[in-house]
Amino acid sequence: MGTPSFATTVLENLLANNFDIVGLFTQPDKRIGRKQVLTYPHIKQYCLETKSAIKIYQPQNLKSSYDDINSLKPDFIVVVAYGHILPQNILDIAPCINLHASVLPRYRGASPIQQAVLNDDKQTGVSAQLMDTGLDSGDILAVSYIKIAGKNSAELFETLSQIAGSLTTYVLNNFVTIKPKPQLHSEATYCSKIEKSHGIVQFDSSVDIYNKYRAYIGWPGIAMANGLKIIKCDIHEKKSKNQKGKIVTIEKEHIKVACSEGILNIYTVQPSGKKAMNVVDYTRGKRQKVGDNFE
Repeated sequence: MGTPSFATTVLENLLANNFDIVGLFTQPDKRIGRKQVLTYPHIKQYCLETKSAIKIYQPQNLKSSYDDINSLKPDFIVVVAYGHILPQNILDIAPCINLHASVLPRYRGASPIQQAVLNDDKQTGVSAQLMDTGLDSGDILAVSYIKIAGKNSAELFETLSQIAGSLTTYVLNNFVTIKPKPQLHSEATYCSKIEKSHGIVQFDSSVDIYNKYRAYIGWPGIAMANGLKIIKCDIHEKKSKNQKGKIVTIEKEHIKVACSEGILNIYTVQPSGKKAMNVVDYTRGKRQKVGDNFE
């Protein structure tokens, strides 16, 4: 059971290790973009492109899926970023193993990779858990850790998906000898589904803006309240106290913008409805100079 490319990587690993996949459950096809193009889930697209014989199911919800799943007689149900909480009657069919991209009980929920980056964590990982009816609250079967080391969420997504694939193989091969460990529920933290509005930034902290940039790279990205997207930025300085939003310097390829705390380097921006452009060209077009508010 899975939907995005993270799940596809785990499926690839299982197939490469000769596991017999008796069925795939994924989200329904969706119409995406202004042209409302009917788009398959990434994992379904992979199966079609590789001419896989795996039978694909795409229920709107799992209430009516018990008979389909039970008829497959699975030894295990592996769940990776599927998008539904499994009801008890499905959990009772076979051991349900969820691969979650955090070190549980930290960051239960929909956006653990982005949340680790937002919080400027030094490490993260993947947890394999034995599912129950709660949200990422099941007993832990295995955990693998990595250092974040300044990576953005897209880079971590790729690395963690590979780790999840290997961890799945390990857990399935050693399931009978693994002793599940209960999570410390009192230490649980949660993260929500990401909304476009989460990417709106003000010049309060250069560190916070840069962490949002790293977390939301790709989608939703970061943008100012006026709709100007910041496509590329990094931190010039973290601690100084300033009048936020002032242009500090205009360099050859970038500008420095003061934050209430720290200073941000901005390289590339994208005005609403236009292509991305060098920020120096943008400021020239707006006739902005050092000391003006960047807008």
